[in-house]
Amino acid sequence: MTDSADTRRQPRPLTELSSVYDFLEEVRLRPGMWLPGGSLWHLNSMLIGYRTAMAVHDIEEDFPFWSPGVQGPFAEWLWQRLGRHSSVGWAIEIEREAQDAGVLAVELFFSLWDEYRAERSQPEG
Repeated sequence: MTDSADTRRQPRPLTELSSVYDFLEEVRLRPGMWLPGGSLWHLNSMLIGYRTAMAVHDIEEDFPFWSPGVQGPFAEWLWQRLGRHSSVGWAIEIEREAQDAGVLAVELFFSLWDEYRAERSQPEG
């Protein structure tokens, strides 16, 4: 039996994750488990909790989302990508864009996340 579900990567225990990037790959693998109703607001809340735990435990990590007082590099990239700024945050704006495009918000988020990461890995200049 060679079904595509058989070849899909299995979820990892949380103890094996080492960054927010790893965490997001687990969310991508099973979004229905992590994001009730596919809500990016839930994802945003989890990421704020992740960032808060980093601060409480004095952990330094590349974290492109929210930090106290700033929306973060991902949001700044998104504003440039969309050609506008928003005070409601990246999660709500992606949900609005997804609704307008007739796609699932979580799918649009991961498409944009991949684009963001690809552009960030490009050499400057």
